[in-house]
Amino acid sequence: MLKDIVAAEALSGYRLRLRFEDGVSGVVDLVDRISFRGVFEPLRDSTYFALVRVDPELGTVVWPNGADLDPDVLYGAITDTPVLAG
Repeated sequence: MLKDIVAAEALSGYRLRLRFEDGVSGVVDLVDRISFRGVFEPLRDSTYFALVRVDPELGTVVWPNGADLDPDVLYGAITDTPVLAG
């Protein structure tokens, strides 16, 4: 797929509003997609979760501690298409 994320906004309830380079946009609920352990543990704090930004080099969302998410998985969640294993 390889669709880069170009815009991200943190919403309440551990959701992200995302826009991809091809114009596809939508909201992804992360509550059941991440474990909030390890590198993702700080995201449990909604104030920290809101610090999400887009890293243009990686083409995905990142947080200050280096946590990031696979943009293909997020694209698949928004478009309801499975991500095929390579």
